[in-house]
Amino acid sequence: MNQLNVDARVRSAMVSDCLDAIGIRNCAMDGTIKPLLRDMRAVGLAATIQFVASEIYDQNDPYGAAIDYLDTLQSGQIAIVATGRSTKSAFWGELFSAAAKGRGATGVVTDGPLRDTNQIIDVGFSAFGASSRPVDYKGRMRVESIHLPVTCGGVQVHHGDAVIADSDGIVVVPAKHIDEVFRAANERAQGEKTVLQELMGGKSVRAVWDEYRLL
Repeated sequence: MNQLNVDARVRSAMVSDCLDAIGIRNCAMDGTIKPLLRDMRAVGLAATIQFVASEIYDQNDPYGAAIDYLDTLQSGQIAIVATGRSTKSAFWGELFSAAAKGRGATGVVTDGPLRDTNQIIDVGFSAFGASSRPVDYKGRMRVESIHLPVTCGGVQVHHGDAVIADSDGIVVVPAKHIDEVFRAANERAQGEKTVLQELMGGKSVRAVWDEYRLL
């Protein structure tokens, strides 16, 4: 089962705060990874893939490992494409996005470049990358591993960890803390709604903080 119980109002910042509250820090990827559109959001369980530099590839099946990876994606997963921050090539484009969306994946996060960026937007797939580049990875990079731990954007991600990505950034929740963290984040989302209403109504920040302990 790959569906997470996450309130639509939950944001990456709330999840980061909830991780801080239980002593888990440094779970936010670096700020170089950005959404193609500001309002893109993706929440899901990580499906990891690692690329490394290599000029060697199978002439008859140059994308074999990536195809195998795409065909493993399940509903509610988010693709985590680790590249070691490589800029040698793009690692994800329109057709990968179409395939992932067709299998029910919620988005992709990569610390390398994307390509076909306008087409990814047209597909309606949430994509987060460090840059864009038109160059194909064939003969430049290869898949080293699938569904093993990776480091993406400076954060270690295990297959099955939870990931939330939005305009503020990308936060990773270790698998064993998923229930605890998202339960707290859902509660925080409801609390922040009340706090926002009271602040907009003119209540003092001190009074709101003293009552709700949220800011």
